[in-house]
Amino acid sequence: METLPSSAPSPAPGIVYGLEDRVPFGTALLVGAQHVSAMVVGTITPPLLLAASLKFSTADTAYFISIALLASALGAFLQCRRRGPLGAGLLSVTGTSFAFMQPLTLAWHAGGLPMMFGLSCITAPVQMLLSRWLSRLRAVFTPLVSGVVVLLIGTSLIPTAFFGLATPLRADAPTWLGLVVGAVVIVVIIGAQASGRPSARISGVALGIISGCAVCALFGGVHAPPAGGGEWLTRVRFLPHGFAFDWGLVLPFAFIYLVSSLEAMGDMTATSQLSGLVPAGDEHWRRLSGGVLADGLTSTVAALVGGFPSTTYAQNNGVIQITGVASRRVGYVMAGILAVLGLVPAVGRWVAAVPPPVLGALALLLFGLVAVSGLRLIAMPGLGQREAVIVAMSLGIGLGLPTQPGLIASFPVLFRSVLESGISAGGLTALILNLAWPPRDRVTPETAKF
Repeated sequence: METLPSSAPSPAPGIVYGLEDRVPFGTALLVGAQHVSAMVVGTITPPLLLAASLKFSTADTAYFISIALLASALGAFLQCRRRGPLGAGLLSVTGTSFAFMQPLTLAWHAGGLPMMFGLSCITAPVQMLLSRWLSRLRAVFTPLVSGVVVLLIGTSLIPTAFFGLATPLRADAPTWLGLVVGAVVIVVIIGAQASGRPSARISGVALGIISGCAVCALFGGVHAPPAGGGEWLTRVRFLPHGFAFDWGLVLPFAFIYLVSSLEAMGDMTATSQLSGLVPAGDEHWRRLSGGVLADGLTSTVAALVGGFPSTTYAQNNGVIQITGVASRRVGYVMAGILAVLGLVPAVGRWVAAVPPPVLGALALLLFGLVAVSGLRLIAMPGLGQREAVIVAMSLGIGLGLPTQPGLIASFPVLFRSVLESGISAGGLTALILNLAWPPRDRVTPETAKF
């Protein structure tokens, strides 16, 4: 129940279905599928990258992908449902976190898969403990800090979209053909937005994906996925690779969980704003607390069944802006789709077979919209000299430092895990400067300037 009038859902510009609105099942299925399309590649990519670099077996890799999708289903359900202190009660989705790639690699070299999952599990409670103290840290996690984090998430992810756009449709195809496919996808989505019709907005992403796949098919760029290992259903196993931990690696994992919480808070703050909620007040902080708690629980469960840590994703904010659907009830449908993808490997393989230029174009638009959400949060208290300097320094560190791997390599291992991520480095810069340079006038929701 909402306890503060200032936090109650209100009609937001461009919203077709609000946070608590009931959505027809057909519409919910369509929108849920679009959310999944926007985040499924990001969810399965970390296991694929780890498998390629650490030489996992084919069977292990397939299992890790399935668990990543099932963990996303659990996370989306917990976030959207919100019971007691658990969940944000927002249209949010979780996925495998890229931030843990380096600590997981260190754990592999220290003790293989048992060490990777053991450390992921015993340090996940950091998020659960932090969630209980969030309301007392309002001066630390301000809209300015959250906005910088969300802006960095969008800007740091935008370049990855061009990997898909630059991927040839086939071996003898010109590189520019991917850009043509991407242009078709974006034109269709923008055209649906420009039409002004709610039905066109809701189905815009799906129409763009279908149009892009049709163009790819004309040029021979759609291929059937490779055959699987013969299993029809994924059999979830408890601690399938054992359990181990090393106290020397606990701190790097715990710190990344802290940074992951900061990212999640930024994403949920942006989702709150897009859903017509005021991202301030007691109810807002209860939502953030529940969301961080849900992330910690999801990561713990994932580790116990052989999965990697998860975090709240930002991609869904772009889909909310495009479709105009912010109803958290769509999250139940989204969780169901993810569960099917995880339990039925063949379905997941077909989803992963969508041509890269199509996904690249979708990612380009969605990540750009994520960055815009960050700008909106930054502008909430008004962009004065103090705020401009904090944003400038945070963006400078967040976008510049990761381009210097030699410099990062000169730092101790603990700091490398943070500095390699522009989101972590820039977000912590904003947090530190925000504390070291407090505003002269306390900003409240009533005096905030949009």
